[in-house]
Amino acid sequence: QVQLVESGGGLVQPGGSLRLSCAASGSIFSINYMGWYRQAPGKQRELVAVITSGGSTNYADSVKGRFTISRDNAKNTVYLQMNSLKPEDTAVYYCNADRVATTSGLWDYWGQGTQVTVSS
Repeated sequence: QVQLVESGGGLVQPGGSLRLSCAASGSIFSINYMGWYRQAPGKQRELVAVITSGGSTNYADSVKGRFTISRDNAKNTVYLQMNSLKPEDTAVYYCNADRVATTSGLWDYWGQGTQVTVSS
C-alpha cells in the first residue's frame, strides 16, 4: 500500500510564501510523475505543476514565475515552493503520484489535501 502525506499548508498574507511537501511511502520501485493540483470552492480541480523523474517540469500559466516544483527521487518526495501568493491561490492543494511502480503494477495515488489560504 502506498500513501502520500502532505504538509506545509496554512494561512499567509498576500505576497507571502509557503512550501508544500509530499512524501510517498510504501513498496515503491519508482514514480514517473509527481505533481500538485488544487481545488478552490465551487471550482474543478486543476493542475498546478508536475515534474517527471528526470526533472522536466510543467506549470499552469497562472503560477508560472511564482511557483517552483522540485523532487527528491531518493526520498520519493515532491515539493512546491509558492512565492508572491495571491488570494486567488487559495485552495486545497493535492499531491499526486502518477505511474507508481509497485509489486502489483502501475498505480496512481492522491494525497489527502492541504489547505492554503491567502488573505490579509
